[in-house]
Amino acid sequence: MARRSYARFGNADYGIWYRFAAVLVKPVNAALAKPEWHGWEHLPKEGGFLVAVNHNSVIDPVLYAHWQYNSGRPPRILGKSSLFSVPFIGFMLRKTGQIPVYRDSTDAAQAFRAAIAAIEGGQAVQFYPEGTITRDPQLWPMEGKTGAARVALITGAPVIPVAHWGAHEIVPPYGRGLGGKPAKVSLFPRKKVVVAAGPAVDLSRFQGQEITPQVLKEATEEIMAAITAVLEGIRGEKAPAERYDLRRARAERAAAKQSEEEAR
Repeated sequence: MARRSYARFGNADYGIWYRFAAVLVKPVNAALAKPEWHGWEHLPKEGGFLVAVNHNSVIDPVLYAHWQYNSGRPPRILGKSSLFSVPFIGFMLRKTGQIPVYRDSTDAAQAFRAAIAAIEGGQAVQFYPEGTITRDPQLWPMEGKTGAARVALITGAPVIPVAHWGAHEIVPPYGRGLGGKPAKVSLFPRKKVVVAAGPAVDLSRFQGQEITPQVLKEATEEIMAAITAVLEGIRGEKAPAERYDLRRARAERAAAKQSEEEAR
């Protein structure tokens, strides 16, 4: 795969606000990271598609967005609704057409309707299937949520797995690095950040089936496995056989806490 090729696909949907955001963000990214970008050949040259990305730092969205912006297929990113209330950041998110996700509310379905409409309109829509920054101690992708799979099965659009590695060395998730060891923000020297895409996830066996919880679970695991495979290639090592399950981990911690309280 070519390294840091800047070829355009020729059908980019850049508006003035997207270009303005790029002018602001690119110098910051260049100051923080030494990018190594791969896999643009896997992105469809036309038509709508999903991009499913791993999440291991609060700053990885801007690094990923830079990678995809330079591919010629600018992304519409699903982000927490709270970000849209932050002064200036929220303004730019709205102006560049990003999609707010309202968690645990009656408005939660709006994001999926917007994503479907964007894909059907020929745009690229990015999902973080984990729903939050990974809690895996070694920063491998966790169990995924089913939203991306649902949108993919409804639209029939390709799902492109993307993985990145290196942003966690700049801003560690939850103040911890690999193995859960305490780590601090490190802006200098610049860190190597790799972003790579793999071939579209094969979801053909699910097409035509009723979209049941079991189908969504299996399709989601296919997506997470594809993201993990790309990340394994970047890191040069194998992921654990069992994926970290955040809900199970929370339940186990709650049960342990209750047991401690009862033992007092």
